[in-house]
Amino acid sequence: MKKQSNLKTAHIDQHQVDNTNKVLTTNDGVPVYDNNNTLKAGERGPSLQQDHIFFDKLMHFDRERIPERVVHARGSGAHGIFEATADMSAYTSAAFLKKGTVTPVFTRFSTVAGFKGSTDLARDVRGFSVKFYTEEGNYDLVGNNIPVFFIQDAMNFPDLVHAVKPEPNNEMPQAASAHDTFWDFISLMPEAAHMTMWIMSDRAIPRSLRMMEGFGVHTFKFVNAEGKATFVKFHWKPRLGVHGVAWNEAQKISGFDADFHRRDLWEAIENGDYPQWDLGVQLVPEEDESKYSFDILDPTKIIPEELVPVQIIGTMTLNRNPGNFFAETEQAAFDPGRLVPGIDFSDDPLLQGRIFSYMDTQNYRLGGPNFHELPINRPVNGKHNNQKDGFSRMDIPGGAVSYFPNSKAEGCPYHAMLKGETGFQSHRQPVNAPKVRARPEAFADHFTQARLFFNSQSKEEQAHIINALSFELSKVKDVNIRKRELAVLNQIDKTLAKKVGDNLGLKPSEELDPLTLKFARQNHPQYPIRPQQPEIELSPALSMKVKAGEGTIRSRKVAFLVDEGVSRASIDTMKQELEKEGAQAVLIAPHVGEIKYKEGGKAAILHSYLTEASVCYDAFYIPDGDSVARLADNADFLQFLNEGYRHCKALAFAKGAESLAGKTFIEKDQGVIFESRDNLAEDFIAVMKGHRVWERETGRKVPA
Repeated sequence: MKKQSNLKTAHIDQHQVDNTNKVLTTNDGVPVYDNNNTLKAGERGPSLQQDHIFFDKLMHFDRERIPERVVHARGSGAHGIFEATADMSAYTSAAFLKKGTVTPVFTRFSTVAGFKGSTDLARDVRGFSVKFYTEEGNYDLVGNNIPVFFIQDAMNFPDLVHAVKPEPNNEMPQAASAHDTFWDFISLMPEAAHMTMWIMSDRAIPRSLRMMEGFGVHTFKFVNAEGKATFVKFHWKPRLGVHGVAWNEAQKISGFDADFHRRDLWEAIENGDYPQWDLGVQLVPEEDESKYSFDILDPTKIIPEELVPVQIIGTMTLNRNPGNFFAETEQAAFDPGRLVPGIDFSDDPLLQGRIFSYMDTQNYRLGGPNFHELPINRPVNGKHNNQKDGFSRMDIPGGAVSYFPNSKAEGCPYHAMLKGETGFQSHRQPVNAPKVRARPEAFADHFTQARLFFNSQSKEEQAHIINALSFELSKVKDVNIRKRELAVLNQIDKTLAKKVGDNLGLKPSEELDPLTLKFARQNHPQYPIRPQQPEIELSPALSMKVKAGEGTIRSRKVAFLVDEGVSRASIDTMKQELEKEGAQAVLIAPHVGEIKYKEGGKAAILHSYLTEASVCYDAFYIPDGDSVARLADNADFLQFLNEGYRHCKALAFAKGAESLAGKTFIEKDQGVIFESRDNLAEDFIAVMKGHRVWERETGRKVPA
């Protein structure tokens, strides 16, 4: 019995907390500068919603007797590190951004609309959230793979989510925006026009979580050691490039492997192909806040990179998969209110609402106010405060004191300000304005940047947007909703609206629907306003199209389509060239097990035409050998080729296998490589670096 008691004591001891001589911190380990005063608009002004330290303290108190939990969205996560590579001390005092500093991180990617068991390949926004475990406490950069959002004010967020979720009367459709309630809401909210262009583009159906950008969405502030602020926008730039899939392909991937993105991320890390993103910032001096034709506090607007270039300040590498999905990925709690000294909020009205919403959600979802004690959420520098009770408490704070100020615990944990230490301080921004429910006039320009995005796309990308809108609106049963949205599209681009209208059998109206105008004027009484002249008409940075020679095929999966009697030499030659570039060669045959080489010996086969699908591979190679005659009569093999061609992927044929193209719908183009006419490996790799041969879509239509 004594041995069991000792074991129990040892387990308890590791959660003991000693506040002696410790600075007072938030639950994320951020030092608290002042624990007596809420953040106000002036000494006698109203308290501000962005006082995340106050809300953290009060909501813990509110829930100390209330256990609650709610289900979470579908997501995938991984551990890694962030290394700061630039000197940012002129702009921010944040310790983790000092050049050379390496900070552990946990990153979670997610879909938005679907339930936990939905497909990875839904057309949807992707969450892109990073938790930095810094020396000064946890910092959460909670973003998306799209830099803007549907709405401008947090008051509309519950309505947006209700509209895009399955309809409440029948709970359909799952993980899809192609239904009446979503487009009913969107067609009445012209502020969503810019986001609509992004969500209908290939950005919403990424090839991989490793191949999508991330954005902080909102404008934040850097604050340096002297208290000077600089507006900042955050960007994650993937080292593998930004790539999507074809819509027809996405639908098939969903049926074949609903975990496609999750599996891709997991396998890449397991294989040592660690995904990397460069962290970039756009910096705007305080005095330039009103410099542009758009408002930098409007979350439906970007700052074009041609106006303010993105400066790379560090690199994130994801190098370790979770050991337990639930304990880490599912219980990871992200909150844009988790800041560290040197970073602060702007007055973006959507961000202001998120500061409260996310913390409140995590308290509810993770069963109470102590979710920060879960291992995945713990700050590496510890936490020290007077909060002791509440549901799911894991730490065991001792002593009789649970308040501040106190003398019984010698004033500990103490304010950072009491001993001249650095703590979190909000930027001293002057505020002198009436309390109103209103929006700036510049927020009423809903179409200029939507037009910028559409015009900046390649012809193929524009066609994909038109097809996506046609698909989605075809699923809308109420013709009045279709007409309203066509009128919105007509304000963006008349050709866009006409082509979508032709696919719906409708003529777009020149004017916005009266109901749309009615709701828009509730926010802007003078709507529509005359927008300012935009600084630029085109932004090449908004297109996903890869410039020749700039891509990479690292970690891409190339299907080698083989059968009995395949030439080992033909396989090995191409395999070596692909592996030099970091790609993977995967042999696929009519059956798993073994097949014989033409030259003798056997190849191990782990994948067959029955267990695999073309949509899960990036390119295809057909080697030489006696296998060619067998493959000519294999319908599953021919289906692989036809689908790969349909989805604009690179196909390479060894000289002896070129006749197989004649058995398919394939026609020679720059993405179909014949050894007898091209530089086989070199040209194959060059096409793969361009991601797809999207021009193929405008030619012959191929069934798949």
